[in-house]
Amino acid sequence: MKKIVLTGGGSAGHVAPNLALVPSLRATGYEVHYIGSHTGIERDLVEAEGIPYYGISSGKLRRYMSIKNISDIFRVCKGLADAVKVLRKIRPDIVFSKGGFVVVPVVAAARLLKIKTIIHESDMTPGLANKLAMPFATKVCVSFPETMEHVPKGKGTHTGTPLRAELFAGNRAKGVALFNETAYDTRPILLVTGGSQGAEAINRAVREALPQILERFRVIHLCGKGNLSGITLPSYVEIEYGDMPDIYAAADIVISRAGANTIFELLALGKPNVLIPLPREQSRGDQLLNAATLERKGFSVVLPERELTPQRLLQDICMLYEKREIFCRKMKSHDMGDGVRNVMGVIN
Repeated sequence: MKKIVLTGGGSAGHVAPNLALVPSLRATGYEVHYIGSHTGIERDLVEAEGIPYYGISSGKLRRYMSIKNISDIFRVCKGLADAVKVLRKIRPDIVFSKGGFVVVPVVAAARLLKIKTIIHESDMTPGLANKLAMPFATKVCVSFPETMEHVPKGKGTHTGTPLRAELFAGNRAKGVALFNETAYDTRPILLVTGGSQGAEAINRAVREALPQILERFRVIHLCGKGNLSGITLPSYVEIEYGDMPDIYAAADIVISRAGANTIFELLALGKPNVLIPLPREQSRGDQLLNAATLERKGFSVVLPERELTPQRLLQDICMLYEKREIFCRKMKSHDMGDGVRNVMGVIN
């Protein structure tokens, strides 16, 4: 049986595309293993799928001056030794890397051991971890055609993003059942999500505008782990995280960050959306580029965080709902391609 090692971590967005590939990998005859960090979010997500998980040392790759950059060099070196040991034990035919700090030692170790390695980049421009890993990779898959100009010549291929098949099998009734309400409430449902870690600015603006929002919408608010406010209202559901297929099925419009995995899910499902990208002060600017691309193509409304107020938020979601059919038509005209099939074609 062929063996593949998947790697990637630090956020759900670095894990979900890997897990989206698992059914096809298994159907094709691959034995699947996973290398991640000791303490990252990826461990729970991967082990829930019954995939053998191996934790390694992982340092954070910072773009700014910090004394921790020195100590983390030693963590990365330890991670390289850990990854070599794990790969020698598994003896995989291929390594598939999705991104995040943990992948650098894994991809470097695979190169040392002459194991074929494929990297996937979801954002418009490669993140620092993928930039460091690219020289060691055999192939680089990208979600946006524009990303090809940032990939070494001859290595890149445009595949789109692998999405979980269950994403398209959500049950609206189960999503609506989150509300403690009677059946006659026909207000549309607004989904608010700041990603797996939540988003403080979005959470705060939504809660401040909640009385006005609830005059027109019911709200499912995914606020992130540890960010519950304790607000209890019949038309407002606040949870840390939930069953996304059913929640997406219930949602009529969405407020979201602009992480690559989320925006491709929204595109695939045809969900009209307001994107509030992570500002440059808190990121490398990848979400700003992602959001600008979707706005230019007419797929999304973009609300910069510096302009985020309860009043502006209410204005944008009301406008989005009124023009939702226009946004839906635009998204349906976009050929995303089959990310799972395309990436499997590169793997095989």
